[in-house]
Amino acid sequence: MPEPTAFAPNTVVVVLDATGRIRLWSQSAQAMLGWTGKRVLGRRFDHLMDPKNLHPEARSDILTTLLSSECWSGLLPLRHRDGRPIRVHVRSSRLLDGDGRAFVHASLAETSRPGLEAADSAALESFLESSPLGVAIFDNDLRCIRANQALARLDRRPLVDHLGHSVDEVIGEPVGRLFLELQRQVLRTGRSMIDATLPGPGVEGFCSVSCSRLEDTDHRVIGVACTITDITERHRTDSENEIVRQRLSLLNDVGSRVADLLDIPRIAERLAGTLAPGFSDYAGVVLLESVVTDGELPRHAPTHRTPLIQLGVAWTQHNPTVDRMLRVGQSVNVSENSAADEALSSGLPQLLDSPERLRSATYPGDPKIRAALELGVHSMMMLPLRAGGIVLGLLVVQRANDSPPFDHADLGFAMKLADRASTSLDNARLYTRERAGALMLQRALMPQHIPEPPGVHIAFRYVPGSTGNEAGGDWFDVTQLAGGRVALVIGDVTGHGLRAAATMGLLRTAVRTLSALDLPPAQLLQHIDDIATDLTHDPDEALMATCVYAVYDPSLRRCVIARAGHVPPVMIQPEPTAEGSRSVRLLDMPSGAPLGVGGVKFEEVQFDVLDGSVLALYTDGLIEARGQDISDGLKRLCSQLAQPHASLEAACDSVLGILEPGAEQDDVALLLAQLVGLPENPRSP
Repeated sequence: MPEPTAFAPNTVVVVLDATGRIRLWSQSAQAMLGWTGKRVLGRRFDHLMDPKNLHPEARSDILTTLLSSECWSGLLPLRHRDGRPIRVHVRSSRLLDGDGRAFVHASLAETSRPGLEAADSAALESFLESSPLGVAIFDNDLRCIRANQALARLDRRPLVDHLGHSVDEVIGEPVGRLFLELQRQVLRTGRSMIDATLPGPGVEGFCSVSCSRLEDTDHRVIGVACTITDITERHRTDSENEIVRQRLSLLNDVGSRVADLLDIPRIAERLAGTLAPGFSDYAGVVLLESVVTDGELPRHAPTHRTPLIQLGVAWTQHNPTVDRMLRVGQSVNVSENSAADEALSSGLPQLLDSPERLRSATYPGDPKIRAALELGVHSMMMLPLRAGGIVLGLLVVQRANDSPPFDHADLGFAMKLADRASTSLDNARLYTRERAGALMLQRALMPQHIPEPPGVHIAFRYVPGSTGNEAGGDWFDVTQLAGGRVALVIGDVTGHGLRAAATMGLLRTAVRTLSALDLPPAQLLQHIDDIATDLTHDPDEALMATCVYAVYDPSLRRCVIARAGHVPPVMIQPEPTAEGSRSVRLLDMPSGAPLGVGGVKFEEVQFDVLDGSVLALYTDGLIEARGQDISDGLKRLCSQLAQPHASLEAACDSVLGILEPGAEQDDVALLLAQLVGLPENPRSP
């Protein structure tokens, strides 16, 4: 074994905390500077600097440099207790303990007095044995020449086994090789390595390693000093905190991605896509068919006989085998006493963590389970989606191949995910049921048959709002009046849902009843406004509706119209222009106030109509689009109406083409009336 290299003669060791206060003071330091530990422990290190050679700002700057530098060396004038100056060479390096707290290890070598090797050696021994950190000093061949008992306790090897050996000879592969490469890098570059995390040198755990290159007073490299701290507990805590952070983030992601949705298939798709990849390798959402199609909860707990359908699916990697396991829209069958049956009937989550348990997931020989095993699935959780104690379906997540298996901690967390998603699913179910009821009521209240009186040709369309909106209060009607006249009406109740649909029915009935009294349009709207005001039960939820009421006399070819806050009617002239299109204009008339405002007078306009002209009445859902001005929608409507069409029906279909595909739309009502007039009576002979 080579002779140990001499290490820093005439040296004592001082340890400072992160604020620069002295935390470790040895007898050797007392011998060098005369100060007892009682007098200096807890005091700032700059108080030991000689005030005759350094002014206060300089002393403070030097201390700041010591604390902020990974490594520092230089000459400092210190003051002995008896007042005389002592010139020392200081070499410092920053350390971290097991809890991540910073310390500064400072070696003080007196240059003003030679021949202190014995005191130096005693100081070094004192530091090594008093340090709670594992400390080892290596020569230029990276063989250990000094180590302390704390290191021996840390790696569970006798201290004598370290001396004269390199770290890989003591610890072995692969940790020893990593440690040795780190030492070589520090020895070669001179750059210290601070708080590098490595697997523990003992049986298990992790350690923090800091290494710095050692030089003598002539700047010759003499070795490497290393400190080792057991950070197993810190690493475990950090890992647990990271898992908690990731789970909270995932929980928030699930909530934010599905909370604002009111469409069950989209919620299922988003839920599965949030969990895979990431939390699982595969994910599927299986729901009761009655929940999806009717929005109804089962009267009894579901069983293996309850029809199930798979909606949302997601995966880490896709291939044909995945399609056999996960496919949107496929029916899911389960047998009695299977894991799925247990989750459905009891509402308790199921953890399947063995091939035998996986085969019991649904029913014997299920091709979906065979596909899962082919994909390397080794762990599965079936999580009931519950609302008010009733199971709506199952959230199924799976891990495969190298992914860690699910454990009971995962099971508890996954149920929180499932419960949060269940709330959104139940809200969507309730919304689907209410929307279906509102649509049913609205369709029942809409005219089932539109008459086509003499002198008028009628075409119409009604398009319910898309899934993102509830059923609205749009309506239209055509009524034949006395003297061959025809009343054309279209309206829109503010709001959505059952209340809007029911209010629409009341207003439509009121308009039909009053039109039989042969009232002028403005006067009729005045009465309807009074009725709308009477229907308001809550001052904070006033009933509001817009309406256009028109009366056409085909014998006189004259039209009278009044408007109550509704979008303007459009008139299309019968003769095409030279370019082949037709002249289209918005009728210039007072807009009026919406019905329900109260105390507002309505005005009407009358004008003659050319035979074959088309009056277009519509609701705002046809021209309004999110993020666009309503004038742009009016331009698109007029442009579409100006085109030549083979019939009124074709014109209706063409106009509906301006609706933006895929966008959530409000209800749309459209009424086209071609005003052809009646032939004049022939003269008597």
